[in-house]
Amino acid sequence: MANSLIVKAYGGQLDELRSAASQIRRNHKFEWSVEALDKGVRFSFENAASKDAFAAFCTNLGLSHIEA
Repeated sequence: MANSLIVKAYGGQLDELRSAASQIRRNHKFEWSVEALDKGVRFSFENAASKDAFAAFCTNLGLSHIEA
């Protein structure tokens, strides 16, 4: 999937991000995936709107993220 973000999150924050990604999937009706990397966790979405919604959620939590 081309619309990806890499986020540094661990433990409870990572659980919260997975929950948010699932909620975004239900709202936007697009799939997502998650993959652990050395530099963080990559969340990938099928469309840009879902990725943007997830990025906004990360920002609200105070988590930095980069586009991948």
